[in-house]
Amino acid sequence: MDVDGLVAEARAGRARAVARLISLVEDESPHLRAVAAALSPHVGRARVLGLTGPPGVGKSTSTSMLISAFRARDLRVGVLAIDPSSPFSGGALLGDRIRLHDHTTDPAVFIRSMATRGHLGGLATATPQALRVLDAAGFDVVLVETVGVGQSEVDIVSLADTTVVLLAPGMGDGIQAAKAGILEVADVFVVNKADRDGADQTVRDLRHMISLGRRETGPSWRQPIVRTVATTSQGADDLVSALDAHHDWLVAHGDLARRRATRARREVEAIAVRELRARLSGVGGGETLDRLATRVAAGELDPFTAADELIGEHRYQR
Repeated sequence: MDVDGLVAEARAGRARAVARLISLVEDESPHLRAVAAALSPHVGRARVLGLTGPPGVGKSTSTSMLISAFRARDLRVGVLAIDPSSPFSGGALLGDRIRLHDHTTDPAVFIRSMATRGHLGGLATATPQALRVLDAAGFDVVLVETVGVGQSEVDIVSLADTTVVLLAPGMGDGIQAAKAGILEVADVFVVNKADRDGADQTVRDLRHMISLGRRETGPSWRQPIVRTVATTSQGADDLVSALDAHHDWLVAHGDLARRRATRARREVEAIAVRELRARLSGVGGGETLDRLATRVAAGELDPFTAADELIGEHRYQR
């Protein structure tokens, strides 16, 4: 495979090359290391925006609204839409792709549905590497829409420059606003479906929560609350303005570089852990681990000593 040629085609705007690179990432291709090396000189330019929130708040419709808003600025937009996995094929169910069909013929928009494949936290395991593909391919903005699993869906904060948390009236938001979890990761709050009854109460609940969590020491970003009706693009300009304001704040306070360094750190750590797990599972063809596990289960050995022995044998074999 001509990896350099494939990366060059992706950077030239060829959607098929971008799609193939992401497929190599998802399939953990033997060429993955070469792909990552070829992409590295070209990353770090795209703005990464994460959209999360409970199911049913309109994440896909809001993503579509943002695509239109950024395309009006003549920006290239990449979308990673994380979908639940099919119980039969393991692939994405493609629900987000259906909702974003208005943009599928735009050559400056690339949309990819990715399956969680059992990974918790709202993202797919391959999402960070897929993000690098879109970044290196020259997209100005990358929107990452999480699967929507509720309060535990906080992985997006380690991936995005700006995290948008969407809520909607009538979904128990008064109770949600008092709870820890997903609401604490927001840089921008969006109350979607703001034409419905209860929108004012949802905004009040959010304002109260923000006031309880406000820190008075050092510079801190006060999360704005934006009302939208994504189906009609109402509030799109206000949302983009809030996103721009947060980006400018990150740059002014040095937080953008810090967030991206943290993202890279977690990415390296995740790859290292997967590699170590794969190597350890291959020690003695798995026989060493089975033998140690049997001794631990029988009370002949404690698990920490067993782990030390497993690691020691792995080092010896290397």
